[in-house]
Amino acid sequence: MKTILILPILLTLLLNTAYAETPEEKGLAIANEADKRDTGWTDQVADMSMMLKNKQGDSSTRVMRITTFEVPGDGDKSLITFDSPKDIKGTAFLSHTHSLTPDDQWLYLPALKRVKRISSSNKSGPFVGSEYAYEDLSSQEVEKYKYKWLRDETLNGRDSFVIERFPQYEHSGYTRQIVWLDKEMYQPLQLEFFDRKNSQLKTLQFLDYKQYLDQYWRPGSMQMTNHQTGKSTTLSWTDYKFKNGLSDRDFDKNTLKRAR
Repeated sequence: MKTILILPILLTLLLNTAYAETPEEKGLAIANEADKRDTGWTDQVADMSMMLKNKQGDSSTRVMRITTFEVPGDGDKSLITFDSPKDIKGTAFLSHTHSLTPDDQWLYLPALKRVKRISSSNKSGPFVGSEYAYEDLSSQEVEKYKYKWLRDETLNGRDSFVIERFPQYEHSGYTRQIVWLDKEMYQPLQLEFFDRKNSQLKTLQFLDYKQYLDQYWRPGSMQMTNHQTGKSTTLSWTDYKFKNGLSDRDFDKNTLKRAR
């Protein structure tokens, strides 16, 4: 009788072991779910300000507009146009993110009246003097990384998945990143970056989330802190608008020179 009772228990244990999800599988599954939940917004525009702060606490602010276009089956396209201060007004940055191949990125410099292509091997460089690298401005496609679930944890009162991800881009400035992903929103709360020497380089915090169209969560601000230089850059977002009828033509290279 005991043997008969034990058999179902043994079978259950064997089945659970056979189908146990590895940390890598769980990390990828969470990343896929986050991507799935943030699909279908088509396009978005927003106003944005960038506050640069040095180690001594001195700050300066730049004002810009950002437009983003969702590309099914590939990475998103985005256009950032600077409105102030005067010395940077008219500068525009265009990014075509790709899932499996290097991103295409261009910078228009009005003083030189020329479009500069950002080298695929130089994406770890700083974007217009900020603590954001060019590669930080790409849409975060699932295929760009390998994943590993580390643990579940509460961050600032929010239940989160903690996932380690490893960039697959050979010229990335990072060896790995650790993401705190909110379990309700499936959006990042915090992101830690580790440099090529595997030392912690930066921390990015996502703050003041709001939901749009009853589905899509967007942060009100993103604060990037560089632990090695003591500098920080905060991006603040306002006036999000979705489904504006934009198309591929609004994100070609000619758009850079027309950006005002």
